[in-house]
Amino acid sequence: MAGSLAGEEAAAVGGRRGGPLIVTEDVELLDDLLRLCAAAGAEPEVHHGPPGRRGSWERAPMVLVGDDAAARCRGAGRRKGVMLVGRDQDDPDVWRRAVEIGAEYVLRLPDSEGWLVDQIANAAEGVGRPALTVGVLGGRGGSGASTLACALAVSAARSGRRTMLIDADPLGGGIDVLLGGERAEGLRWPDFAQSKGRLGGGALEDSLPALHGLRVLSWGRDDEVVIPPQAMRAVLAAARRLGGAVVVDLPRRVDEGVAEALAQLDLGLLVVPGELRAVAAAKRVASTAGMVLDDLRVVPRGPYASGLDGRWVSRAIGLPLVGELPWEPGLLDSQDDGTPPGGNARSSLARFCAAFWDQVAAAGDTSPVAGPPGGGTA
Repeated sequence: MAGSLAGEEAAAVGGRRGGPLIVTEDVELLDDLLRLCAAAGAEPEVHHGPPGRRGSWERAPMVLVGDDAAARCRGAGRRKGVMLVGRDQDDPDVWRRAVEIGAEYVLRLPDSEGWLVDQIANAAEGVGRPALTVGVLGGRGGSGASTLACALAVSAARSGRRTMLIDADPLGGGIDVLLGGERAEGLRWPDFAQSKGRLGGGALEDSLPALHGLRVLSWGRDDEVVIPPQAMRAVLAAARRLGGAVVVDLPRRVDEGVAEALAQLDLGLLVVPGELRAVAAAKRVASTAGMVLDDLRVVPRGPYASGLDGRWVSRAIGLPLVGELPWEPGLLDSQDDGTPPGGNARSSLARFCAAFWDQVAAAGDTSPVAGPPGGGTA
């Protein structure tokens, strides 16, 4: 039988665009899948077999086929995003059925529930490749890390990337000030301090102040708020799912929340002024951050003390050199005029940032996609 539970053209729970297509007559399995869709904030379309409406099978962002419906889906056409779902852990024929319908994954519940919720939510949000996430931290106080973080975000947005700048330093005074947006409407960190679980990427983006073509999550002007690691995890995961670029301004001290931020970075940049005391301090910062972050690189900043240069700083700290951050004497005057760091595309700072984004884009992203627990690829 190839009919819909509520008629050929009806969706089970409203048919919101982006929800998965579920194919099953197993009532208990359907209850489980509807529960997981609700947890992911997605509204699925439910059928007993391949939908009669032309294009529904092909257009759905993902298709969840119950074990009971596999035989009815053999002729539905090959496509990506088909998953065979069931509860029998010892079914010897499950792999044969998966091959017959062209399933990419075989999922066994309840073991795969957490992974499946994420995949459903990703499909509902239209998630593709996650954002390249870059953290910036200073080798010592006043090194210019926040300035570089702002300039990187402004440069990324100017190049057309979907960009979010996240201020993870509660003692930094609020990175929105550097962008001239301290009075801009939108949520700040105190509004997310109690976040747990999964945040919607689109909802996060829409709630934040929009400044210079990017979204900014900064601190309020009230008392310091401690961000628990689960809140940092939820916010950064939502930001990364949007794709594009995420830039995180980090403090030099590492607490649980900062450690969570470091764990989600693709790349860290350590800004180090060209003086001996700064290099000594930066080595301690690098040692601490390097316990969590695998890819940490040095960005030396002049002017340099006698006998020092960027390569010497890199060798002394023992980290790869990204490039030397140019000294820009008129930067403070530009900010007074309303131009954020990196806002002038012809400035040396903006050119440094543009070259950085070109470099990381050329390197590409070859990170593998993790498979589901309690299942596997067909």
